[in-house]
Amino acid sequence: MNEKELRSISGYLLFAIGLIMLFGGVIYVVRTGNLLEGVLISVIGFVLLIGLTVINPNEAVVTTFFGDYMGTMKQRGLRWVNPLFRRKKISLRARNLNGQKLKVNDKLGNPIEIATVVVWRVGDTAKSSFEVDDYVRYVEIQSEAAVRHLAGIYAYDTMEDEDLKIQEVTLRDGSGKINEMLEGELTERLSRAGIDVLEARISHLAYAPEIAGAMLQRQQASAVVAARRQIVNGAVGMVEMALAMLSEKGIVNLDEERKAAMVSNLLVVLCGEKAATPILNAGTLYP
Repeated sequence: MNEKELRSISGYLLFAIGLIMLFGGVIYVVRTGNLLEGVLISVIGFVLLIGLTVINPNEAVVTTFFGDYMGTMKQRGLRWVNPLFRRKKISLRARNLNGQKLKVNDKLGNPIEIATVVVWRVGDTAKSSFEVDDYVRYVEIQSEAAVRHLAGIYAYDTMEDEDLKIQEVTLRDGSGKINEMLEGELTERLSRAGIDVLEARISHLAYAPEIAGAMLQRQQASAVVAARRQIVNGAVGMVEMALAMLSEKGIVNLDEERKAAMVSNLLVVLCGEKAATPILNAGTLYP
């Protein structure tokens, strides 16, 4: 079932006519004593007033007639429609769904906490009214289901070594990609209820409290290893450069054993956490 537009007419003139006929029928009975005609005039005026509907901006009125969908009115202001139509107002304004923190397992089985914010609005009033029982509740449940599914197919963070890991999207590092996929899945799920997803993004992401401490230590260890790797790479480069310059300029000729000792000393100096204290050799280079 798809939405169709129902044209309505302005209700200001009919409002005036309805009031005149409603009270005019009473006056007619008082002056003429003809009860039947007076009541008939008042009833017609009352029926005209029943058909009036006020439609606010960004609001729609879904109409049915004995169970048949007649159409949706979206014209703003005071409108008039068949008084026998059953009418239901639906807001077309954008709404925010601030999802609760969900405790789920990621792709690697780690318990994490995740929450999302979804901006949505009703796009098809017919589907929202007749395809689902309660479209607001439907949005809440389907949003939770989409978040759980997304968290289950991606890892919170990569657990492999930096040199061996396969580059893939993670919940922590792939926020842009993850948000796009979340929005796409929500659009697919909520289209059945005529809901348009304007924006969807992760608002909270963290490890569950029971493993947060261990994961923090792992991250700190990874950072230390990465920093040490960078230091060692730089130190090796400097040692190579020093040996090449000494050999090129002929400042000193070192055998393999002396080169090994020099490399060892330079690496200790360059890679050490504290400044090295030099010991000056006042004698000859060789013992």
